[in-house]
This record gives sequence, C-alpha cells and structure tokens, in this order.
Amino acid sequence: MGTPKWMTGKILCKTGADLVNATDPELIKFIGEIYYGLFRGGKIRQCGLGGRRSKFTIFPHMVKKLNTGLHVMIIMFLCVAICFSLVSFGFCILNAIKVPYRAIKGPAGVCLWNFLAGGFVVLAITSFMAAVKLHHLTERIANFRENVFQFVVLEERFEDCFWICVASATAHAVNLLLIAISGINFPKIKPKTEEGLVLGVYSSEKDDGAAQFTSAGDAFDRLVSGKLRELLSLCGPPLKKGKMRIFHGLHQDFPSVVVVGLGKKNAGVNDQENWNEGKENIRSAVAVGCRQIQDLEIPCVEVDPCGDAQSAAEGAVLGLHEYNELKQKKKPIVTPQLHGSAESEGWQKGVIYAEGQNLARYLMEAPANYITPIKFAEHIEQKLRSFSNVKVHIRPESWITTEQMGAFLSVAKGSTEPPIFLEIHYLGAANTSDSPLVFVGKGVTFDSGGISLKPSSGMDAMRADMGGAATICSAIVTAAALNLPVNIIGLAPLCENMPSGKANKPGDVVRAKNGKTIQVDNTDAEGRLLLADALCYAHNFNARAIVNAATLTGAMDVALGSAATGVFTNSSWLWTHLYEASILTGDRVWRMPLFEHYTKQVTDCPLADVSNIGKYSRAGGACTAAAFLKEFVTASHWAHLDIAGVMSNKDEVPYLRKGMAGRPTRTLVEFAARLSQDSHNAK
Repeated sequence: MGTPKWMTGKILCKTGADLVNATDPELIKFIGEIYYGLFRGGKIRQCGLGGRRSKFTIFPHMVKKLNTGLHVMIIMFLCVAICFSLVSFGFCILNAIKVPYRAIKGPAGVCLWNFLAGGFVVLAITSFMAAVKLHHLTERIANFRENVFQFVVLEERFEDCFWICVASATAHAVNLLLIAISGINFPKIKPKTEEGLVLGVYSSEKDDGAAQFTSAGDAFDRLVSGKLRELLSLCGPPLKKGKMRIFHGLHQDFPSVVVVGLGKKNAGVNDQENWNEGKENIRSAVAVGCRQIQDLEIPCVEVDPCGDAQSAAEGAVLGLHEYNELKQKKKPIVTPQLHGSAESEGWQKGVIYAEGQNLARYLMEAPANYITPIKFAEHIEQKLRSFSNVKVHIRPESWITTEQMGAFLSVAKGSTEPPIFLEIHYLGAANTSDSPLVFVGKGVTFDSGGISLKPSSGMDAMRADMGGAATICSAIVTAAALNLPVNIIGLAPLCENMPSGKANKPGDVVRAKNGKTIQVDNTDAEGRLLLADALCYAHNFNARAIVNAATLTGAMDVALGSAATGVFTNSSWLWTHLYEASILTGDRVWRMPLFEHYTKQVTDCPLADVSNIGKYSRAGGACTAAAFLKEFVTASHWAHLDIAGVMSNKDEVPYLRKGMAGRPTRTLVEFAARLSQDSHNAK
C-alpha cells in the first residue's frame, strides 16, 4: 500500500490503506473534499484507487447520511415502478374492452395506444431494477465507517442507478410529449356493459323462401358462421312484419340477439295509406326489438340501421319512452346505439326527432299539478337555454292585460293559477330579419270544462289539453337542436279552465284582441278563445305562414280517430308542405273543409259578432271550430291543426306505448325543415 497520493481536479484520492487507517478528522476532511470537488466544479471527477480508475457521483444530501438516502430512493423507485405497472395494466384493460378503438380512429391510433402501454411496462421494469441495484448497494455499505474503501469502489454502481433514473424520467417525458402531440382524448374507464343487438330481416318474396337479412344482419351471420340464419330457419315459419324472435349465446359481445321482421324490402310510399310504408315498418320493428331487450334488463342495445338509420333511431327512442317520473319502481333504462358507423348522421337526426316528440309526450303526460302554466313555460325555457339564437319571453298576466287579450283572460280568470303567454323566438336563418314561420299552440294545462263541467269519467286526460302548446314548443326545441336555417316564432297562451265564482258563464260576452266580441255559449269550448287572441298577436310578425295546433274538439276524434291530424287551411301551398312532411314521418294529416257553410253557423249570433259554438251545436263541430278561428286570421297562409284525435295512443301506433302521443311533433319539425329548403317565399 505504498502507492503515492495524487489529486485530480479538486478531489483528494487516497489509497485503501490510507482510508482504512485514517482518523475521524482525516476521514471527515476527505468526504468534505469529495463534496467540494463534485459540486463546485460542476463535473464528474475521476480518481485512481489501488490501481483502479472509477467514475462516481454523490448527491449533496447523502454525503453524511448516505444509507438513509439510499433507502428513500429505493422506496421512491419501487412506488414509481408500481405506478407505471398500474398505468400499463389500465391501458391493457382499456384495450381489451375496445374503448381505445372508439377513442382513437385508424390503425395508427391503435398502434400508438399499444406502444404507450408497452412503454409504461418498460418504465416499470427499469424503475424496479434501479431499486434492486440500490438495495444491493446499501447492503454493501451498511458499515459505512469501517469500510469506506468499498464505498468509494462501488460508486460506479451507484452512478449506473442514477442514470437509470434519468433514462426513466426522459422516457416518461417523451411519452407524455407523444400523447400531447397526438391529441388523444383518454376515455373514462367504464366497466364493460352487457349489450343486446336488434337485427332486421325482410319478408321473402315467396312463402317458403329463405330469410333475407339486411347488410348488418348478413355481416353478423357471417361473424357467427351462419348460425343465425340456421336457427332462424329452424324456429318456425318466416318472420312476419312487426314480429320478432330472440336468440341467446350466439356471440360473446351480444349475449341476446333479437331479429325483427321488416316486411317487404322495397316498400316505399303507399298512396292508399298516405305514408312511407318502408319507414313505418322499420320504426315499428325496431321498437318491438328494443322493448324486448328492455324486458331482459339489458342496459344497452345496438340497433341495425335497416337501410334507414333515421327511421330506426326514431323507432328505438320512441318505442323505449315511458313516463314513470313519479313511480318508485321504474323500468330499466336502455340506451339505444347505432350498430356500425355507416349512417351515423341519419341516426343522430332520428334521435333528435324522437326526443322532440318524447318531450311533448312528457309534458302532456305529467299531472296538471306538476305542469302548471308557469312550470310549463319554465321547462321549455330550460330546454332552450343552451341555444344562443333562441330568446324566450314568459309574459305575465299584466302583459296579457296590456295587450287587450280579453278572450284569453276570460278563460284564465276561473283558476287561481295565473295565466302565462309564452313567446319563443328561434333565429336560425342566415338573415334574422327573414319572415318567420309562426307556430301557435293551445295551452290549457287542465280543462275541467269550466261552468259547462265535463263528465268526471276521463276528465284526468284533460291534463293533456295543452297538447298544442307542447307539440309546437317541442318542435322549436327540435329545430334548434337540428340548427334548421329558418326563423320560427312560437306562441303559447297557457292557463287552466276551472269553475269558480269568477269563471266565464254561458252567455257571457268577451272582447278579443282584434276588437271582435265573442258570445261564450259553452265554457268548455275555451281553447278557441285562447287561440283567437294568440292568432291576432301572431299577425304582428309579418309571418311567412301561421300554423296553430290544438286539442280543440271531440268532434275531430269522432271524424278521424287517431289515424291522422285534421288540417283546416286557406293555403294549398301550405297544405302541400304539411302533407308531404307527414308522408315521411308517418304522422299523417288529412285535409278538412273550411267552407263558408260553417262560417255562417258561428257568425249568426244574437249577442255578439261571433259565437264560440255553431248554432247547430254538435253538427260539424270540428269544422265550426275552425271557422271560428278563421274569423281572427287575415294571413294568406294559415293552417289549423286539430290534434284532439291523436292526443293519446292505445295501441294504434305500434312504436308508441299507451299514453299521451306527442303527435304531430315530428311532422311539424319536418314541415319546418322542408320550408327552410323551399326557395319559394310564400307571399
């Protein structure tokens, strides 16, 4: 051990013998000189020791408490290793349940995702190895005072661990940079839910012919090696229109598969039925399939677009809707999704159309003590709050009085619920000053009949006597969601018709906004009084067309039942648009007469300008009601929709459950959409 002492840089290096035999003060001085050389000089120094040359690095806070510091680093590295391992494991789980394939489009995205997962695995292993090496090092320098020589020699391993840490951090930073550049939106981790599948099959041209699947059905049949077609042929006669069969265990992703009958493949517009039969078949069939999935309490269902994704979406969303807000025991919620991505735009459009009608159904079905005039208005305002191009005005009773709407106020005064005049402005056209389409809806939130009291049997259904207001407001909400390029104004006079000491009495005379006097011969014919003032107010907007909707007369239910909405109009142009829209939606309309014959029956009045019922009472009741409204209209394009017959559904429309129907919301939306595309500006 006679090797002479020597120095490199600022660090004093000694032989092993010198270190072993050094006194405490000499050893402290030696460590201090190592510290000074490493961090003052800013470079890693080299020194020879017993004929060896060794590169080493020492952190400042470990100079005196090296053993403790190393243990801290071991714990840190192990924690990092565990975190990286968990992240990698999470990526693997996400990959397994196909979330990344939906979040990142294309093969490149999938490769990137898997690369990130692998990168985190490597980082975890690297961190773990670093911790192991540090652990070995602490064991060898546990007796720091007695074996300083080993400490100095083994610094090479310590330095390796340091650079492993640097490499891990660098790799992690690169991964984060890669994620940031790629713009990945990491999806929320959700447990994989059980899914059902609804597939369509067309009727065979021959009675004994094989089933003809849709393109989605064919693809799924190939996926299960033809088992679906085989089982379908074995389980009975060919599937008829609107019928279904269910199969279990065909595919792991879809434990339950419902096959529904779509009828004839090339079914189109049926001139006899006045609707597109193919679209109606799809709506009905899909609704049947989705309800079957709901009965199985499967929370999600993928739906075959069946060649018309919009109709399929309408059938699914309308068919699953049920008002159960006030029940403790509710049916399980089922979320319908498009199977595949080929017709996603049409599917989304259908969902919006159906949700619009479901909004009307909700408002009509809710009890009258839950949907009062003010609550109705606030609910619609809340639905439209997110649209910047919509303004909602909730006009109080004082405003109604200022506007001299005497007919409207005469109905409202029988109830303690104050009347509301709801006014909605949707400005969707490029030019906001373009003439708007004006919708007017009767909004009697409960109709007892007033002094002319209705029979108690069935009176509860009169909570839906605001169906006109519900459908026109829901149509505007839908138009806003679709961003239709048309200006629409919605007007809804809202009140209750109740008997009291302040209520209208048979024989009373009231004055409408346009100055005409009205003899109230029947207080149960109140809806036309509300509409009279609202129609007068609608003329303030230079309307392109005025369309009002109301559950106006029981006579309309007698005339057409639930098959179609009765339309009274002074404009063939307007009728054509409404009729063509109804063919597409399947929510049909039928033109009714607006003869002078009926006008004479309401204008031949002993006390006032006009009577609120025809002088022959029940004869042609729907027609005399329309003739009454005509007395308050001067616009050349006006249509009155009497929706009393389509107010509720028993089992007539297969894709609507029993209850309030929300009709004809989708027809009004389609009408507005067609009007927005019509180059002919009505004059």
